Amino acid sequence: MKVARAELWTGRALLIGLMAFTILPFISIFMTALHPSGSVPSGFEWPADPQWGNFVEAFNVANMTALLGSSTFIVLAVVPIALVISTMAGFAIGLLRIRGANVLLFLFVFGLTLPFPGIIIPIYFLERSLGIYNTRLAIVLPLIALYMPFAVFWMRAHFVNMPMEISEAARVDGATIWDLFWRIHVPLARAPIASLGILMSVWTWNQFLLALVLVEEPTERTMAGALGAFQGHYATDIPLLCAGTILILLPTLIIFILFQRQIITSLIQGSVKG
Repeated sequence: MKVARAELWTGRALLIGLMAFTILPFISIFMTALHPSGSVPSGFEWPADPQWGNFVEAFNVANMTALLGSSTFIVLAVVPIALVISTMAGFAIGLLRIRGANVLLFLFVFGLTLPFPGIIIPIYFLERSLGIYNTRLAIVLPLIALYMPFAVFWMRAHFVNMPMEISEAARVDGATIWDLFWRIHVPLARAPIASLGILMSVWTWNQFLLALVLVEEPTERTMAGALGAFQGHYATDIPLLCAGTILILLPTLIIFILFQRQIITSLIQGSVKG
């Protein structure tokens, strides 16, 4: 009994420590953003006169209205297409067990090992030859492809653990493969699909390196591309840099707060099935 209680308190202490390690930097950045422009704050120091206008200035300098529209367009172009392709592929590999499924799975898993900095240069030259460089399409197409290894592996992990009796009963009732996929298994896969969609939305929204290398026009990039504008205008102005960082992080934090239940539900289901 004492051992179990000790383990409980040890786990709680570890969680509190990890939470503090995660939250304290955000608090520090927020407090720094409220200091007067040009100052150099030291540590956790609440300013005597908080400068809330720093957020407004950072918003205007980065032209965030245009960046919000650009990021929204890119997310809406990437996530639905990636979800459809990965769900179909995961269904075929995990549930239908098509011929060569193990080879395909190996190729997708191998894709997870490819270093991103190592393939961005070939993508750059390929897009210049295709004539899509410096367009939003230059971000959309590579992101869809780069998400496939993880997305297919994620969806395959769900479908491979589905009871075969469900599919067999549907086939007895005359269901086609399309009916089996769209009317039966897609509704049962709402949790992993929703969680995957949230993850890819956040990753797309925060995409920085790909947008920076493949798109020269700042207003055609993602929200994270605004960080380059901040650094260009305020290379040494720490409070305004922190204000811009908060504005960039705010949408993703809101998404996680609103949809954390779906993410946790999907992870729990996956761990139980595994």
